[in-house]
Amino acid sequence: MPVAAAGGAPAVLRSLGRCRALRGGTGPRGRWALPAGGWSLRLRSTRVSLEGINRPVVDRIIRVDHAGEYGANRIYAGQMAVLGRSSVGPIIRQMWNQEKDHLKKFNELMVAYRVRPTVLLPFWNVAGFVLGAGSALLGKKGAMACTVAVEESISDHYNNQIRTLVEEDPEKYEELLQIIKQFRDDEREHHDIGIEHNAEAAPAYSVLKTAIQFGCKAAIFLSERI
Repeated sequence: MPVAAAGGAPAVLRSLGRCRALRGGTGPRGRWALPAGGWSLRLRSTRVSLEGINRPVVDRIIRVDHAGEYGANRIYAGQMAVLGRSSVGPIIRQMWNQEKDHLKKFNELMVAYRVRPTVLLPFWNVAGFVLGAGSALLGKKGAMACTVAVEESISDHYNNQIRTLVEEDPEKYEELLQIIKQFRDDEREHHDIGIEHNAEAAPAYSVLKTAIQFGCKAAIFLSERI
């Protein structure tokens, strides 16, 4: 949850592994057959020009996205701790691998744009793991319901950021837009995987989803600001 200079961004971003649905698959993964080896993302130093950028907007975007990808990593870590040896373990593992790539990219961007992380990272470290493990204790469907709720919130949030950057200057923020669009698409695919794995059949699905998404909105609000 790869990019060097702006001219090389599209080619590198296309190398991001995608969890595309391969229809007609068999076995515990159902019709969503993910690549066996996970995703490979080569990280290169990101060099950006800080001249003329809207610092408050860029700082807020990178800070909250870094926090979000950090939290997503902790959620998947919690799910793997409970369900790692189950039939959905490989699916969770490979979605987690992609979130690790996202986090590495935002670690790069934090340095390139000279953005400080949110002071709440220690809290998200614990809260993310507890949410992941707690949802997994409800069973496979509970874990997938958590994935659907979180990834839907993140993809919607990324869409809001895309609109903001396009309104600012799509050319000036071309590289950042490419990254956010790619990661949004990845999160949407994770959401669809959760639906395909019976997330909506989880106990009290609507209540669970609403509660998790309320927490996501609160986390976004706080991480943008402190």
